[in-house]
Amino acid sequence: AQLVESGGGLVQAGGSLRLSCAASGSISSIKVMGWYRQAPGKQRDSVALITNRDTTNYADSVKGRFTISRDNAKNTMYLQMNSLKPEDTAVYYCNALSCSAVACTTYWGQGTQVTVSS
Repeated sequence: AQLVESGGGLVQAGGSLRLSCAASGSISSIKVMGWYRQAPGKQRDSVALITNRDTTNYADSVKGRFTISRDNAKNTMYLQMNSLKPEDTAVYYCNALSCSAVACTTYWGQGTQVTVSS
């Protein structure tokens, strides 16, 4: 599978952005998709996950502000980010976990920069 993110940018604190992740290739076996972020000098952390049954999970730091969703017809996943804070500044990566009968593979997008100014 190939993943391509879009929608990052510069926004003031309190503003909103919507990230998109378009999936292509072998996507029928994707079980979980998610958004991760990595700030300079820090590890890459999970932000939000969504399963192929539309179960969602959020990091405590974004609960109530971010919403993950997917449009299966468009093979696209979204992250709606509201009430953005400077500490949300990071490179955001799309992730997909694809499983066959014998093995699972993780795919990553190239990342999109989100910068929140105070």
